[in-house]
Amino acid sequence: MDREPDEKYPPIEPYDQGMLDVGDGNSVYWEVCGNPEGKPALVVHGGPGSGCGAHTRQYFDPDRYRVVLFDQRGCGRSTPHASDPATDMRHNTTAHLIADMERLRIRLGIDKWLLYGGSWGSTLILAYAEEHPDRVSEIVIPAVTTTRRSEIDWLYRGVGQIFPEAWDLFRAGVPEAAGDGELVAAYARRTESPDAAVRARATADWCAWEDAVLSQETYTGPPPYSGRPDRARRALVRICAHYFSHGAWLEEGQLIRDAGRLAGIPGALVHGRFDLGGPMTTAWELAKAWPDAELTVIDGAGHLGGRATTRAVLAALDRFASR
Repeated sequence: MDREPDEKYPPIEPYDQGMLDVGDGNSVYWEVCGNPEGKPALVVHGGPGSGCGAHTRQYFDPDRYRVVLFDQRGCGRSTPHASDPATDMRHNTTAHLIADMERLRIRLGIDKWLLYGGSWGSTLILAYAEEHPDRVSEIVIPAVTTTRRSEIDWLYRGVGQIFPEAWDLFRAGVPEAAGDGELVAAYARRTESPDAAVRARATADWCAWEDAVLSQETYTGPPPYSGRPDRARRALVRICAHYFSHGAWLEEGQLIRDAGRLAGIPGALVHGRFDLGGPMTTAWELAKAWPDAELTVIDGAGHLGGRATTRAVLAALDRFASR
């Protein structure tokens, strides 16, 4: 299919979709598009709690890929939804999501699949691949994160050195926090408050901070966090705070420490040099620990990427389509 190197493929619609019962009262939405006989690929969205977006389908050549997308527990079209305060979050952890991905792979009759996703999606991809390396053919990650506690601390405290005005407002949103390192846990507690006004304020303050971190990047449309529909914002913040207050239930440095398990899996890592939300040091450390990964650094890009990031991602996916 002819197109420019940084031009995504035309929009496509799913040819199959459904809800997968993953236990604990949860059902996960999934969809498949592209070529039913094509190379299997799984899109792992970010957030955690963002839900999958239709635009992500356009990174894949629809003639060569069988593209699977899904909404992780509690968000998007999956049920129950985390925006509902009655939804029990105890059964929403990294281990649960890894198990959900395996159930989906088996449900769709896939032996191996390429994994694609960035930001939180990067963390979940690495956690899944290190547990099930025999089920992964390749990995493509724009915006590398491993959700180490040090990375969480940077995002919700350290980068406040660059945005002190916005960070002071974020800090003021949880005056009960014992110290600056307790902010995420304090916000997590507020998202679980029985008081709807407390939950709404915490959601607004969290989104305002996230938007501030991305404020130096170029994007079109509404603010990336505050501009989401109310239901989606409430679920996103609740899930993010839930995961980050627990360090994603991962040992500190686990994903880079165990990157040797990815040996033999080709990887394409694409990272913006000026990603303030996820500094490039994580991508650099992962690339050194993963023998089959190639890191492409995009000068001038941030967490959201841009045309050069899109070009690098498309090139990697086109290259892997032929393997």
